[in-house]
Amino acid sequence: MNAPLRRVAISVLALFTLLILNVNYIQVIRSSELRDDPSNTRLLYEEYDRERGSIVVDGNPVALSVRTDDQLTYLRQYPQGPVYAPATGFYSLIYGNRALEKAGNDVLSGSDPRLVVRRLGDLFTGRDPSGGNVSLTLDPAVQEAAMNALQGVTGAVVALDPKTGAILGLASTPTYDPGKLSSHDPAEIRAYHNQVIPPDGSDQANPLTNQAISERYAPGSVFKLIIAAAALASGNYTPETAVPAPDVLTLPGTSTPLNNYNGESCNGGADQPLIDALTISCNTAFAQLGITLGEDTVRNMAEAFGIDDGGGFDMPLHVVPSKIGDIADDAALGQSSIGQKDVQLTAMQAAMISAAIANKGTLMKPYLVDSIQAPDLTVIDQTDPDELGKPIAADVADELTTMMTSVVANGTGRKARIDGVQVAGKTGTAEVGTSGDDAPPHTWFTGFAPAEDPQIAVAVFIRNGGQSGTEGTGTGGDISAPVAKKVIQAYLDAHGGG
Repeated sequence: MNAPLRRVAISVLALFTLLILNVNYIQVIRSSELRDDPSNTRLLYEEYDRERGSIVVDGNPVALSVRTDDQLTYLRQYPQGPVYAPATGFYSLIYGNRALEKAGNDVLSGSDPRLVVRRLGDLFTGRDPSGGNVSLTLDPAVQEAAMNALQGVTGAVVALDPKTGAILGLASTPTYDPGKLSSHDPAEIRAYHNQVIPPDGSDQANPLTNQAISERYAPGSVFKLIIAAAALASGNYTPETAVPAPDVLTLPGTSTPLNNYNGESCNGGADQPLIDALTISCNTAFAQLGITLGEDTVRNMAEAFGIDDGGGFDMPLHVVPSKIGDIADDAALGQSSIGQKDVQLTAMQAAMISAAIANKGTLMKPYLVDSIQAPDLTVIDQTDPDELGKPIAADVADELTTMMTSVVANGTGRKARIDGVQVAGKTGTAEVGTSGDDAPPHTWFTGFAPAEDPQIAVAVFIRNGGQSGTEGTGTGGDISAPVAKKVIQAYLDAHGGG
């Protein structure tokens, strides 16, 4: 072979080698990236040509696919869309998947390994492929009552079955209509998205952000439950133990005064029983109690309840971690002990605290998916309740229940009372920003009922729901407790307990 032919042969061989390498790079190394590329229209048509499974609550679909005459065969629809949007999320041509539409995508799309038998059956029988269903733990009465009670505010409600951890309510406001983000018209989708997303620099909350699990806030006096639990668990305190309750507490090592709400006196400056201090939510008593217990005792109890657990957890939606934050000294410990300084909780975490107390001290892991169903509705997976730990002994839980019942019967939680039902609870009013900031405080309530045989644990959070300054009423007891009452009452009415 002469030199020119040899060069041509070598060039052709090099080109074939590069072609083979490139094909392997695309088909093997970049296959997942290209398959998941939003601009991959082939994949898009394939997805919308298959009937996506339903998201189901109490046997009724809250997200389902219906056949159309469009170029895309199936359209995603959401009956009662805004009510269940915090759980379902959306399935959008433009903005992808959100919430359970994303977390449950493998099941809903039919690609989950647990559906392999069904897929093989479709192949051999010629049936149109379809996805599986995701059945949720949500209680319709609870979810609707929570979303209705939160209308017009930015807030969240989480309701749990304290015995199992099943999530009975997952409410977040402001809400949105997932159907309008899941249409087949890209222009309409973008227009609605731009309509609901607040402009940059706005104080408005983003409706697509789940206030119950994706945001955390200062809990105020709700955190006093952790301090009370630590005190009782130490063996040195009972509900009747007298604790210091000065009118003003000067934080150690500083000249900074810590006052009670509105500058009120808890017991004329004298010591008062621990149960009374919780009933009226005495700041100075719990700040001093936290300092006396020490940082390690307080932090260990908080961690036992799930606070400061690192990366949060999935249920299967991701819940961001709650935190105590750094505590530099006793002054910071005093502020942290009343739920201020760097303490931040999610509404989910606040509900978990009450649920653990209601469940005789055992903390169950919250879960939102009850079961996975094949397209023929046979159950292929069922969630088993999972115990996270036992932060407190049963006798301590009983003492806390007595104290929380006093809060609702005689103290700051009176607006959560339900005739004929003992409700246990704790209110919270959290200052926002630095001293002198006139931003309205956040308001909280967490509790459970019936106190003697708890069926539901609830946490209510309303962002900037209170009133700044000293005029009028705007505490957790005024604003959030009535919401909790409505949610608990709705559950009891629906299940014959009211």
